[in-house]
Amino acid sequence: MSGEPGGSASLPARVRRWCHRAAAYEGQERETAVLVLKAALAATLSWLVAHGLMGAATPAFAPFAALLMVEVTLYRSMLRSLRMVGAVLLGIALVTALAVLAGTGPAVFALAALAALVLGRWRRLGDQGSQVATAAFFAFSVFVSLTGPGELLPQAAEILAVVLVGSAIGVAVNLVVLPPLRLRGAARAVSSLAGGLRRLCEDIGNALREGRPEPETAREWRSRADGLLGTARQAREATGTARESVLYNPRRLFHRRRVDVRDHDRLVDALERSAHQLSSVARSLERGRGEGGDGEQPPTRSTTARCGDLLLGAAAAWRVLEDWEASDGDGWDPPVEEFHAAVEAAERSERDLESTCREDGGPPLHDPSLPYGVLLVESARLVDELGGVDEVLKASADPGGTRQDREPPRGRAGA
Repeated sequence: MSGEPGGSASLPARVRRWCHRAAAYEGQERETAVLVLKAALAATLSWLVAHGLMGAATPAFAPFAALLMVEVTLYRSMLRSLRMVGAVLLGIALVTALAVLAGTGPAVFALAALAALVLGRWRRLGDQGSQVATAAFFAFSVFVSLTGPGELLPQAAEILAVVLVGSAIGVAVNLVVLPPLRLRGAARAVSSLAGGLRRLCEDIGNALREGRPEPETAREWRSRADGLLGTARQAREATGTARESVLYNPRRLFHRRRVDVRDHDRLVDALERSAHQLSSVARSLERGRGEGGDGEQPPTRSTTARCGDLLLGAAAAWRVLEDWEASDGDGWDPPVEEFHAAVEAAERSERDLESTCREDGGPPLHDPSLPYGVLLVESARLVDELGGVDEVLKASADPGGTRQDREPPRGRAGA
């Protein structure tokens, strides 16, 4: 019951809270509300034009087409519009030809259904292939009440005209009324991935400062690092949607210097490489527990502590990206100075690690041939990736627009 502790709230209360979140905050609720309102507007306008202005006998085709055009990106809306018009044209042409040649009996309907479903499998129609059969069935239901080609052909032309009007209105509404620019979703995806890296770096760094972890703990870290690769795939999907949203979008004109989703792509690339490196760090700890295995002299306590400091420095840098929010809701406003300061701190930790390795006679910092050498190499490579991200952020804020020519470092030579 809703009055009991922990009980679920009533439906009206949940609806009120949802509406409040949609009105007060940017997020999924607002995006959903805007999409629904735009779809309702497109459908209403299409109906008014098809029924009120055109006086079409089948005005329902217009709002049906308009609803399919209100997509999450203008690029998808236009692509879907072209595919849908092609699918509807095929369906109407198919049924019109069969009705003119063979009438509108049950056998003709069965043949039309079979042919429409086969045509709908054409890969160039993409996700609109099913509209071939839909248009064919709707058109056939209209043709049943007609007699002779003299009525069939004008009606088929009218249906196609109504579909074109609905599609045009749907695309126009998506273009004019708050055209979706999905850069915030890409920034959130980068933030989520950076948060996962930050937490894992903190856990490994704190453990190394206290000593060498048990293999079971290292195995869990490796599993978490591998799980971050799935988060990276989701981030790539988000940046793909953001890239699509920029195409043909007039709002990008107001963010001319900031809208470059390649920056998001490069960030995801660096974060994904960092996840691979953390997986290697955990793997080296998992198999490097044995004392002096394979003739290796394990690192001293001070060396592992400095390595832990380096990972904690990397975690501090990832935290900056984790806390990043695009200040204007749509643009690209990265925390350049904060991240650069965190990278400098991580680089100091790397120099301390190098110095400690030399003083303690531990394994060489850049020798990956030994299990604990991999630990040190991959930990140091994290700093390389931080430097690459730093370059992306600084270049993205460069009004000269030279960021596309810059590439982040790819790691240390000989590593």
